[in-house]
Amino acid sequence: MDSVNSALTAAAAGFGTGLSLIVAIGAQNAFVLRQGVRRDAVLAVVAICALSDAALIALGVGGVGAVVVAWPAVLTAVGLIGGLFLIGYGCLAARRVLKPSALTVEPGAAGAAGATGSAVPAGSSVSVGAPGSAGSAGSAGSAGVPSVVGAAGAPGVPGPSGVAGVAGRAGSRRRAVLTCLAMTWLNPHVYLDTVFLLGSIAADRGPWRWTFGLGAMLASLVWFAALGFGARLLSPLLARPSAWRVLDALIAVTMIVLGATLIAGV
Repeated sequence: MDSVNSALTAAAAGFGTGLSLIVAIGAQNAFVLRQGVRRDAVLAVVAICALSDAALIALGVGGVGAVVVAWPAVLTAVGLIGGLFLIGYGCLAARRVLKPSALTVEPGAAGAAGATGSAVPAGSSVSVGAPGSAGSAGSAGSAGVPSVVGAAGAPGVPGPSGVAGVAGRAGSRRRAVLTCLAMTWLNPHVYLDTVFLLGSIAADRGPWRWTFGLGAMLASLVWFAALGFGARLLSPLLARPSAWRVLDALIAVTMIVLGATLIAGV
């Protein structure tokens, strides 16, 4: 019974930690929301985001865990660095509570879908082109990450009928997949968050580190599925700065408590 409780606790901790790291205004979330609103390659985009996170989390849990097993003294350094980073991450989330932002879907929006993984200034928003918009879907804010041009307004895209329509949809899906891959794997923060940070927290769980990792993977799947497939229902909520203020407050508390716990356990 104790082992079951320990496993459930580790999985719940992984789910909460993973969700806290994923839920932030940025290019990837804005892009998934846009694809969901447009109903364009949603399954492919959600699958890429969730599977990529799962692979990176597994790399972090296995890699950092293996290092700790080989050199137990490394756990002290990993715990201190990871704890300090978590506290810093929590403080940034707490600052966003004072300067809330929002993800919005505006008809005919021509703006970018989110420049970075950090919050934008107070009173502003990360806009995502609505269906039929001719605007771009957003620069990821880092070198090498392409922007996406709305298929409905892109020059040279054939009409929605016959073979030309099929080719146009295939081209749109291909662009969405390539952009999603770039936003995920060319973002340096994703390696810090999933590989190092989640890996270091998981290492502190000892024999339950893989259960912790599975909880974090589930959080990624749940979030991206909700954002992509529930985009039309979630967009009014995500457009409210007050909603992000609550989320960021929860993230701040979670990260600071986890960071303090890691440091205290060193």
